[in-house]
Amino acid sequence: MSEQLTLYLHKLSPFSQKVEVALIEANAPYRGYQVDLGNKPEWFTSKVNPIGKVPTVTYGGPSVDPENPSPLSSKIAESNVILEFLADLYPDSGLLPKDPVSRAKVRFFIDASTKQVEGPLFDFVRGQGSYENVLKGIEFVQGLLEEGGDFAVGDHYTIADACISPLLTRLNIITETDIGQFPVGLGLKLGEELKGPKFTKFTKYADQILERPSLRRTYDKEGVIAYLKAVFVRAQ
Repeated sequence: MSEQLTLYLHKLSPFSQKVEVALIEANAPYRGYQVDLGNKPEWFTSKVNPIGKVPTVTYGGPSVDPENPSPLSSKIAESNVILEFLADLYPDSGLLPKDPVSRAKVRFFIDASTKQVEGPLFDFVRGQGSYENVLKGIEFVQGLLEEGGDFAVGDHYTIADACISPLLTRLNIITETDIGQFPVGLGLKLGEELKGPKFTKFTKYADQILERPSLRRTYDKEGVIAYLKAVFVRAQ
């Protein structure tokens, strides 16, 4: 019998989503618990994660009420750290390749997607970053993709794909709806530019990942759109 694993998450958090996607791809048994980030319970910071962030995983120990986690369970935080933990926990899942070079490529892709896409894209939506930096980041990540491949690294889904998946959903929303604190129309322009021949490889990869059942199962598109509209209200 496998150890208990509880994922504390928020359904609209891209960081929570990447971890849940990886769990589904690994066919791992887990229990998900939604944390109300607007009214964070005291027990979450005192017993699960003192920083109060999601996602956080408790692993091992007795199977208990998620609101009263056992001190015997290990508490693991930070989404990319959890991705590596899951890949180690389920080595037969293929979430990390066996080959050391391919494993290094997966880790580099995760680092690149976090620094080159996540940061610039979220800054752009907040009105704090440039359009050009988003394109540069996407172009950088595109350069890591293999010609004719379906996945970020090799011929199997890995935590590299899980890591970038929620970013692709947010990018898709921004380019479809123009939601953000950037100048009006710039999100739509980004979408049109990504449809051009320069980004064919990236767009093909993104389209395939967006259709992945694990992503669709964890993605509340309308909820994310409503959240973005509420948070990133464009100054009039």
